[in-house]
Amino acid sequence: MSEEDFEALTRELPALSRIRRFARTLEVAPWFANLGEPLSPGSKAAAMTYADGLGFPHADIAILVDWDDASIAAENTGWNSPAWEAEELLRADLTERALEHLSEEALNIAMTMLSERIAEPAREAMEQASFIWDIEDPAQQQLAVGAAVQAAHQAALVLIAAQDPSFDADNHPLTAKFQLFEFGRWPVGIIGASFNIF
Repeated sequence: MSEEDFEALTRELPALSRIRRFARTLEVAPWFANLGEPLSPGSKAAAMTYADGLGFPHADIAILVDWDDASIAAENTGWNSPAWEAEELLRADLTERALEHLSEEALNIAMTMLSERIAEPAREAMEQASFIWDIEDPAQQQLAVGAAVQAAHQAALVLIAAQDPSFDADNHPLTAKFQLFEFGRWPVGIIGASFNIF
C-alpha cells in the first residue's frame, strides 16, 4: 500500500466508523412496530421536521389506519412528485458531501453493508406486521421494507456529511424521516397537502 493510499484510508476511517456504529442500531430498531397507531409527541415532531425540511411546512399529517390505505398511498406516491424531487435533491447534496469524506468505492461498500444489516430485521418485522394485518402480497411487504432500506441509506449519508462540524445533522429532514422508522412507523410520503404515515 502506498503512502497516498494509506493516507486516504486514514481520512475515511472516521466516517466509516460512524456508519459501522449506525449499522449496529439497525438490527434492533422497532421496525413497523407502531403501524396505524396515533403518533407519539416524538414521532409527530419528526414528521413536522421532515415535511418542513422538504418545503411542505403546511402539509397535514395523515395517519393511515390500515394496510389498504398505506398500500394505496405508497403506490400513488409519484416518482416525479414535488416531495420526491425535493428528497432527491437532498439525497444528491448529501451524496456529494459524503464523497468529500469517502471514496466512491468506500461509500458503495458502506451502503452495501447497511443494506445487509437492515434487510433481514426489517423483513422479519414486516412479516410479523403482515401477519397482524393479514397481508399476503409480498410486493406490498417489499414496498415497506424497501422504504426502510432507503431511509437508512439516507440517514447514513447524513451521518457522513456530519463529519463537517458546520453541518446540522440533527435537524436534517432525512434524519427526521429515519426517526419515523425508529418510532416503528412507515412514512409513506407527501401527496398533495398530506403527509401520509402508517
